[in-house]
Amino acid sequence: MSDIVELQKRWIKIRSANIYDTLDKMGYPNQCISLAIKPIVPGTRIAGCAVTMRGMRAPYTEEEIESNKAELDPPFEQIQSYAYPGCVIVIDGGGEPMTGKCGEMTSWAFKQKGATGIVVDGYIRDYEGLLDIPDYTVCSKGTAPIESKQRWMLREFNTIIGMPGTLTTTVRVKPGDWIVGDTDGVMVIPSEIAEEALKNAEEIEAREEGMRNDMKKGMSFQDAFTKWGRA
Repeated sequence: MSDIVELQKRWIKIRSANIYDTLDKMGYPNQCISLAIKPIVPGTRIAGCAVTMRGMRAPYTEEEIESNKAELDPPFEQIQSYAYPGCVIVIDGGGEPMTGKCGEMTSWAFKQKGATGIVVDGYIRDYEGLLDIPDYTVCSKGTAPIESKQRWMLREFNTIIGMPGTLTTTVRVKPGDWIVGDTDGVMVIPSEIAEEALKNAEEIEAREEGMRNDMKKGMSFQDAFTKWGRA
């Protein structure tokens, strides 16, 4: 897990646009999930290894849930146990549009296991409480007050899921893929190319930062571009 934490510290320094350019050049142009899913606090960043979860609509009464808790309401300790240091929880909402898939207390539980944040295809609850969780970034379509119990439930864990895409209908997410995002959007970096992608993205990031710093010092755009080759 220490390796994942160290890699997470490197990934989070890279802007999503530079990751997109990296993956595009590597032949992976469709790794940006829906632009509707972004950090709920502009200017924040997220990075970590994916822990995947899939939910579904749950048209059950409270009595039905209580009478079959093992099947319909797994203990949260089980759900929390999938998290680890340096991970990002990625939730496929299963098409349910409006409920808060989780909230402040659930996020605290994931954070205590080492999660750096959560990416939700849908909504999340407790905006003000989420702001108080340190070093934890929430990416979702927004926030909602609607309770998920009896309306939505988590059903599958650490399986391949599909998040809505931007340039393609679905972006495949496997457990262990890297998730990196900022205000521009959230990217999925397949684990099998992550090492090469990180190296390439860091090179782009360094050139862009060099160009940015030189222009801040007064260098013309053309001279900075000639020096760094990044625009």
